[in-house]
Amino acid sequence: MPQERAPSGTSLYVHLPFCQAKCHYCDFFSLPAEGQDIGGTLDAIVAESAQRSPRSPRTLFIGGGTPSLLSIAELRYLLDALEEHTGFRASSSETTLECNPESLDRDKAAALLDLGVTRLSIGFQSLDPKVLELFGRVHTTDQSLRAYDAARQAGVRSLNIDMIFAAPGTEGSSWGTALGRVLDLEPEHLSAYNLAFEEDTVFSRWLDQGRIKRMGDDAELELLYQTRAAARAAGLEPYEISNFARAGEECAHNLGYWANKSYVGIGPSAVSCVQGRRAGNAKALQTYRRRVGEGTGAEAWSEQLEGAARLGETWWLGLRTQRGVKPSEARETAGWQEHHDPAETRARALAGEGLLEESRGCFCLTEQSLALADHISAEFLVAPPTPSRSSSLSAP
Repeated sequence: MPQERAPSGTSLYVHLPFCQAKCHYCDFFSLPAEGQDIGGTLDAIVAESAQRSPRSPRTLFIGGGTPSLLSIAELRYLLDALEEHTGFRASSSETTLECNPESLDRDKAAALLDLGVTRLSIGFQSLDPKVLELFGRVHTTDQSLRAYDAARQAGVRSLNIDMIFAAPGTEGSSWGTALGRVLDLEPEHLSAYNLAFEEDTVFSRWLDQGRIKRMGDDAELELLYQTRAAARAAGLEPYEISNFARAGEECAHNLGYWANKSYVGIGPSAVSCVQGRRAGNAKALQTYRRRVGEGTGAEAWSEQLEGAARLGETWWLGLRTQRGVKPSEARETAGWQEHHDPAETRARALAGEGLLEESRGCFCLTEQSLALADHISAEFLVAPPTPSRSSSLSAP
């Protein structure tokens, strides 16, 4: 059955799965663009938008994949359709589009501004040519710097740079120098992630084969603290474990995720979570396009988070942020009505062990417990119900 339209004001995510090449660490649903039916997929995304996009979204995020790979004409077609179906240009406090350096120039950046995009996120990932090659990136260091300059020249006032640290074989190397070069550009926002070896990626296979080695935990943690110190010195405060921003430049869309607020995702593989019901679209492009064209909805699986599971997930997400979690807000978000709050009880116990601290009514990680962030946050998770899946959408 077709999916219901979310309430007005719900944030919107649009997934464009096409890239010039698949990166070796990437586990998002993405495909090399060559030979793919980009036009047909865009038509399906536009049609799904007409069926499901919320009116007046508070934020809009266009990710992938590499959205900047599309031509200006294709981006205009998509963004004009989103405006028709949602009115985002008047409602969205922040409209982000992800870019890769090889597909962003001044003309495209200027066109995106004219089309209602207010924020660009550029995937540098590294400034070391050897690391870029290891990652499977198709751009050069010079292209990264030129793309950033092009965005500034076009008038983009809100820029994020994505970087990845702890690449194999880079212990004691040039991360600090590269980070300094990025911060010297004075971006409004920095995302700096430690390299993760996700399942079904080239890197996970290489790791199993012994072709690469994971950086040691102590060395990786040292890079995290180095990054936090350097970002702060450059005026970018950490507001989430991997994200740093100037005052007022925090990513509003992602803050919604970490606060466990509702959002709608459209496009192949996109996930939505509205009032505790989480659902994901089909990944296979032909299946996705067919289902949208039939008007039956692209949903491939769903689960309803209730009670302790939704409360625990709210804490799990919120503890990633510098602010942390306010128990009363978490209960409201999760719809928790019981007198006893098991999550707050657990938080107080962890605070007693020195792993959390309470500040202005919120529980948050201490600077020292950042190394255990995943372990501590997982203490709040409760197993959700088994997702329901449509047998007709089993293709990946």
